[in-house]
Amino acid sequence: MQADAARVDGSQRAKLKQQEPCVIWFTGLSGAGKSTLAEALDCQLHAAGHHTYLLDGDNLRQGLNRDLDFSAADRQENIRRVGEVAALMVDAGLIVIAAFISPFRADRDAVRDLVAGRFVEVFVDTPLAVCEQRDPKGLYRRARAGLIKDFTGLDSPFEPPLAAELRFDTSELGVDEAVQQIHGYLRSRHAR
Repeated sequence: MQADAARVDGSQRAKLKQQEPCVIWFTGLSGAGKSTLAEALDCQLHAAGHHTYLLDGDNLRQGLNRDLDFSAADRQENIRRVGEVAALMVDAGLIVIAAFISPFRADRDAVRDLVAGRFVEVFVDTPLAVCEQRDPKGLYRRARAGLIKDFTGLDSPFEPPLAAELRFDTSELGVDEAVQQIHGYLRSRHAR
């Protein structure tokens, strides 16, 4: 066997899995519905026979990124690390579903560049008032009380995507409908 023949590349892994690997990146404010949509999409794609993996702030902040806080520099490093992990998973042939506030446009664009042509940005553009009303983890309440500093959307900026492939306001669109639209987008994208 030749040395080159022993090396397996990403296209061979994707062919074996019979799917087009990509990163589906959910971005938006805390409480916008990113994780809810990402989990529902993961379930639907898995049920359809796709090989997926869900990355979110909670599962990475407990392990790989537990040494990072929420300063601007550490938020940037958090997304850089997530991007590197996602790129490895794409090379492994997986559909990676990532749900992160990821407030800085340049950080999201860096991940887009890292996986060249295999990045789908989903902007969960739910109004701040709705996100704050939902407040599933009590973070807005704590931020308003001064217990959390540099909270995205309040005293730290969120830079919305300029050209996200998909955009949803979860106060106007149900989870099932949004997931169907994302799945439809993926099918149309890979039918070319």
